[in-house]
Amino acid sequence: MNSTASDPASAQTIVLIHGMWMTPLSWEHWAERYRSQGHTVVAKAWPGLEAEPQELRRDPSPLRNISITDVVDHYEKIIRTVDRPPIIIGHSFGGLFAQLLADRGLGAAAVALGTGAPKGVLRLPYSTLRAAWPALGNPANLRKETPLTPKQFHWCFTNSLSRDESDAVYQRYYIPGSARPFFQAGFANFNPKAVTKVDYGNPARPPLLLMTGAEDRICPPSVNEANFKKQRKAPSATDHREFPGRCHFPGQDGWEEVADFALSWTTEHSNGVEIPA
Repeated sequence: MNSTASDPASAQTIVLIHGMWMTPLSWEHWAERYRSQGHTVVAKAWPGLEAEPQELRRDPSPLRNISITDVVDHYEKIIRTVDRPPIIIGHSFGGLFAQLLADRGLGAAAVALGTGAPKGVLRLPYSTLRAAWPALGNPANLRKETPLTPKQFHWCFTNSLSRDESDAVYQRYYIPGSARPFFQAGFANFNPKAVTKVDYGNPARPPLLLMTGAEDRICPPSVNEANFKKQRKAPSATDHREFPGRCHFPGQDGWEEVADFALSWTTEHSNGVEIPA
């Protein structure tokens, strides 16, 4: 399902939103593939995280106290600068941000890959809780960064890879996480004013595709399906897909199938609407 822009009219603008413990570098293969097909790719960092992974590992202070609203507002400003509504693709917490942006009526279509769950998705497997525990395990972490050791990273992020492969991914892409979004998302179902709240029946929400890997421990298929059952209440197209053998890392071998499916689905279902004022 390879969606190639054979002429300018079929070219898409694609906004890629990275997840926790990553930077836009995690999208390097996806971005190159889409650009080689004639599409325009915008892959910007969360606010304050523009530095290279090595620098952010040396000085993680920009990660401290970042909020979900800070990041979503940041990407809304980016989206409003493009000429036409883009396809929004987010990974992990970036998938949650994609859902929140779609709830604002932004984008021609959206994809949430291995996504964090909005308020109202009650499914919470042990693996999801364990992945978030480095942040949630201590309330004093709220305004701090949340590091992962190579062993923790392998367990929750790259569990379908060998340890050597995982360590190579860690060295190239990993940065510490930010604890505040974990607290905001983790306790959303107990907070009537949660910043992760969406209107699941929103008629202005663009088409939405929810994808994950069958081996993903952060967003296992059960969470992805629970999210889908909420989001399908909207009148626009909504679908979900699970890919066998895949973990949470978006660059795992075979990523081309996932990237191509995301683009083909969104291109087929795109609203083609104007960006709301």
